[in-house]
Amino acid sequence: QVQLVESGGGLVQAGDSLRLSCAASGRTSGAYTMGWFRQAPGKEREFVAAIRRSGGSTDYADTLKGRFTISRDNAKNTVYLQMNSLKPEDTANYYCAAQGSSLYFRNPTSDKNYDYWGQGTQVTVSS
Repeated sequence: QVQLVESGGGLVQAGDSLRLSCAASGRTSGAYTMGWFRQAPGKEREFVAAIRRSGGSTDYADTLKGRFTISRDNAKNTVYLQMNSLKPEDTANYYCAAQGSSLYFRNPTSDKNYDYWGQGTQVTVSS
């Protein structure tokens, strides 16, 4: 089992930056691809970004490229999401997720392909 705890959310103004962290514990050797998703009130959960275990390959939602950056520090078992130039439409609960080991490629942009989830951290961007 892998436990994930997000932190770093809060209330900011449009144009501000925020960095979210996701600390993994437990059987972290089983946490391979890590991802961030978000869910706004009344909307479905959507993909934000993902990063492979090596950190060498990343994926982003097309609409967020250039503003958001995902990174990971495997020594600290932590994944980060740097969010710049925040907009009110970025307001959502942000979730960290991890894929377990698999013999097959699992599309990191689909929340159905993640095995472990954090409780989420709220990000609110005021205009």
